[in-house]
Amino acid sequence: MKRILQNRKKSGVKYGTVKSGTYYSTTCNRNKPYNILLPANYSENKKYPVLYVLHGYWENQDRMIIKGNDTMYTKQIIGNAIADGEAEDIIVVFPYVYSSATQENCSAMDDANNEAYDNFINDLIKDLMPHIESTYSVKTGRENTAITGFSMGGRESLLIGMQRSDLFGYVGAICPAPGVTGSFKWNSEKEAPPLLFITAGSNDTVVYSNPENYHNNFTKNNVPHIWHYVNSGDHGDNSIHAHLYNYIRFIFKAN
Repeated sequence: MKRILQNRKKSGVKYGTVKSGTYYSTTCNRNKPYNILLPANYSENKKYPVLYVLHGYWENQDRMIIKGNDTMYTKQIIGNAIADGEAEDIIVVFPYVYSSATQENCSAMDDANNEAYDNFINDLIKDLMPHIESTYSVKTGRENTAITGFSMGGRESLLIGMQRSDLFGYVGAICPAPGVTGSFKWNSEKEAPPLLFITAGSNDTVVYSNPENYHNNFTKNNVPHIWHYVNSGDHGDNSIHAHLYNYIRFIFKAN
């Protein structure tokens, strides 16, 4: 698995544009924010596949595209992959995952707040996805829709991927947090996503070996997936960058 990160701007390469937006969440009964990365030369006359990227606990829609532990290079990593012909033009959405009808922001690391993160599946499907599909020129269908996330966002992407494989054909998780429940398999090969991609960092002192537990659960159930172990990767930017570098090159390529 490659770890060479093309995370700097290259001469002659056009990079996408980051924009901020809001949508009304019927799940939360208020407007919620998101960021979106539109590809270079974005055109309403062309349809693009869409990737949803989810942040972790205590974080927000800026973390995975604008500000991480240090500088986030998401735009450069994706733009360089597209320029090299290793990924196609895509739209990337960075939502605010926390989804509670009674409070706007996370207030503690406890069961009640965990439930608000887990409730994002309803916000995503009922509100955010329809908004994105009506506002931007996106392709629809599971073959054109991917999801991944970091830490708590990785937990959510796995939960969403297992529960709604009819909507998401590509599922990733970066240093996913504990708490994913379910069968860790799909009812059939047809229902399973063409790509399941789990990344872990060798120096992760937050979720420790939890990502490997998920990997082992899928392995026991004979579920094809990519297990991506980042040597010297911690619970932060370097594991995120390594995941995005590789994940962006695999998605939207199923026959």
